[in-house]
Amino acid sequence: MATLKQKGDLAELKVAADLVTQGWRILLPFGEDHLYDLGIDDGERLLRVQVKHTRSDGRALLARCFTHSLTNGRVRATTKYTAATIDWLAVWDAMTDRCFYIPATLLGAGRAGVSLRYVAPRNNQRVRINWAEDYTRLTAATRVAAGYTPPSVGP
Repeated sequence: MATLKQKGDLAELKVAADLVTQGWRILLPFGEDHLYDLGIDDGERLLRVQVKHTRSDGRALLARCFTHSLTNGRVRATTKYTAATIDWLAVWDAMTDRCFYIPATLLGAGRAGVSLRYVAPRNNQRVRINWAEDYTRLTAATRVAAGYTPPSVGP
C-alpha cells in the first residue's frame, strides 16, 4: 500500500500533467513545507495550487481543505486552506483518475472539506450541490467566477 507521501506525489504528477494538457505553464516550488504544491504562470501572475489525493465512492468525492504539520509522527498543528494561502485546490480522484479544480474563494475562512457530486444524491436534493463536472477544467471562465481577471496569455 502506498504511503500518504507517495499518494500525494502521485496526485501532484496527475494534476500537473492535466494542467499542462490544458495549456497551462506549471511551476514547482523548491523544497517542502509550502502551503501550495504547484504554481501556475498565466502570463500576468503566479497562482498557488494545493493538490490533494482522494478516493471517491463513484457517487461523490470529498476534498480535504486542510493540512497537518507533523513532528515525530504526531500532529503538531492543523492549517485550513483559504484564499489568503492558495488560489486553487486541485483534487485527483484515484477511483476515477480525474482532476478537479476548486477556487479558493469557495473555502471561505477555512472549511474542513468540499464535496463534489458525480451523481444526484439519493434524497433528491437539488440546491447547493457542487457538481464534479463543473470543476474539471481550470479556464479563464472559472477564474472569472472565482474573482480573477482572465489571463492575456494561456487557455
